[in-house]
Amino acid sequence: MIPSGPLPVPRLGPYPDRPRPYPPGHPPHLPIRPLWVCRACGLPWPCAEARLLLKVEYDASPVDLAIYLSGLYHEATHDLFRLNPHDGPTPRELFERFVAWGPYRRGLVDPPTGDR
Repeated sequence: MIPSGPLPVPRLGPYPDRPRPYPPGHPPHLPIRPLWVCRACGLPWPCAEARLLLKVEYDASPVDLAIYLSGLYHEATHDLFRLNPHDGPTPRELFERFVAWGPYRRGLVDPPTGDR
């Protein structure tokens, strides 16, 4: 269902200004809000290219990437629900799209043994 009237104004959450354009001079893979589609390729954001560029850009600081993606997940959930509350993406689908692919996940750590 396409909303009638003007699109809702995005809230003032995290500003989606990453990933930086690469190579320089090419259109950046940033989202168009409130639709959350990629400006460069038109796919749901973050598209594969944006994910790759974000992983490279945040390689040294995966926690920062996790915080950035979590904030954008919250904003996208709000925007997309307001656009189409009846049959838009579910929170789980949006979590997998925005957060679950992040590089900050670590394997389980074995508990320390009694031997020191």
